[in-house]
Amino acid sequence: MQTSRRNIEAVAAFVVLGIAYGLVSTRFTIGPPWLLLVLAVIGSVSLAVLNWRGLRRARAMLAVILLVLVTIAVAVSAVLLLSALLVGRTEAGDLLFSAALLWLSNVLVFSLWYWEIDGGGPHHRQPGPHASSDFLFPQMTAGGDLVIDWCPEYLDYLFLAFNTSTAFSPTDTMILARRSKVLAMLQSIISLITIAVLAARAINTL
Repeated sequence: MQTSRRNIEAVAAFVVLGIAYGLVSTRFTIGPPWLLLVLAVIGSVSLAVLNWRGLRRARAMLAVILLVLVTIAVAVSAVLLLSALLVGRTEAGDLLFSAALLWLSNVLVFSLWYWEIDGGGPHHRQPGPHASSDFLFPQMTAGGDLVIDWCPEYLDYLFLAFNTSTAFSPTDTMILARRSKVLAMLQSIISLITIAVLAARAINTL
């Protein structure tokens, strides 16, 4: 039951990501606005079927493919957003709204990255001192029964992604694995672009 609830949280985040990206101005998106939402829904159903059939390896591969596609879409949109700011041919409201949505999309997509790759994936992580292999959460160093009974949930990865997008670095959680360090750097770059666009455009409208 606990594992099912964790999966529902991640699926909900994926769907919200598709909705947020769909609301971004078509000037800054790849393909039709509904593309990522359809991808999120079909992908989530496919992942659930593969997991139900016990095809964990195939499920993990599909999850990575989906996240790669979504990350490319968000990164390209951030570049298009920056280009629009430099050219100065986009209305302030349109630019600010799209930048905010892309910032949110960036947080969600990387929270799903961390959720999916840490410790071999959500279906391999078990409570205990080694619940996470890519990150060192504060609970893992607390000692006592808290370490034995604790396992990161989606909210922990969402919090990590939120901090990385706002502070451009993790705050209370150390990143251990090189792959996660690369992901965190990419997330920070995308976040820096969107926040720079928000700040620059907001200053210009004052």
